[in-house]
Amino acid sequence: MKVDGGLGPTLQHDPAAIGAIAKELQDAGYSGIWTAETSHDPFLPLALAAGSAVEVDLGTSIAVAFARSPMTLAATANDLHALSGGRFILGLGSQIKPHITKRFSMPWSHPAARMREFVLAMRAIWACWNDGTPLDFRGDFYTHTLMTPFFNPGPNPHGTPKVALAGVGELMTEVAGEVCDGFICHAFTTERYLREVTLPALERGATKAGKSLDDIEISGPAFVVTGTNEEEFARSRSGTCQQIAFYGSTPAYRAVLELHGWGDLQDDLNRLSKEGRWEEMGTLVDDEVLDAFAVVAEPADIAAKFRERYGDVVDRLSFYAPYKSDPDTWLPVLRDLREA
Repeated sequence: MKVDGGLGPTLQHDPAAIGAIAKELQDAGYSGIWTAETSHDPFLPLALAAGSAVEVDLGTSIAVAFARSPMTLAATANDLHALSGGRFILGLGSQIKPHITKRFSMPWSHPAARMREFVLAMRAIWACWNDGTPLDFRGDFYTHTLMTPFFNPGPNPHGTPKVALAGVGELMTEVAGEVCDGFICHAFTTERYLREVTLPALERGATKAGKSLDDIEISGPAFVVTGTNEEEFARSRSGTCQQIAFYGSTPAYRAVLELHGWGDLQDDLNRLSKEGRWEEMGTLVDDEVLDAFAVVAEPADIAAKFRERYGDVVDRLSFYAPYKSDPDTWLPVLRDLREA
């Protein structure tokens, strides 16, 4: 199992720190370094990390596809793939409608169908640049038919980047299986949902393209609740419950809760979010819900619990700890997982 680390958003204020931290993560034994598109751009830190961490994969988990066009994203990914020596993985996500329309001021419609076409459009653009295939992509959402020599970067010596897609719903997950190289499980995924809903949907999508699940690299950012004393454990539990509640308030993720018979919890969380009662939301996540979403264990037991829960399913794993913790806490876990 590959274990990945991340560049936190605070690092993006200091270019020197980005390179140094990326090198530290590589030397610690992480297989990949990922960034997220939250309060900062997800691509710029990876350009800086590429020069220091020269042996690990670099990827976005995730970049918001619908905030961009296939052409702009194809160019960014192509450049990062070249800068990193062929180690870049383009991890995409759709985001939800309010963010796309109100934050990014971009169109929203039929997200799964749009995402499928988005990825295919990028692949058509890369084929034009790498293979000389005339650019003639005409879809329901995107049209790309113009590519003159002045705007053509030519073949990338490292080929095209791998594309991974994040999803929760079955339709988006099928798209990942059909047109992508990898799938990024949303942190708001339980083991039961992964096995009963996600994997069958991925397989249906892969079958459409003449592939199998073995052709899809599955990445799983997983919640972890841990600590070396009661105070740390309590802080870890509180922060994780708060994040689970935040995700649970989103209607698009209701299906995960409903599978467990917790649909009413989504109603309550959504209501509290609309009322701005964010801190109160975390108190609704009880131990049963927490255990379904998070690995809850002493540091020495985390690796074993990860293997038990995800070892036969997930190819890449990252620790999702939405609270302040000592980085040294994760090094023994990383070592145990890599050795296993």
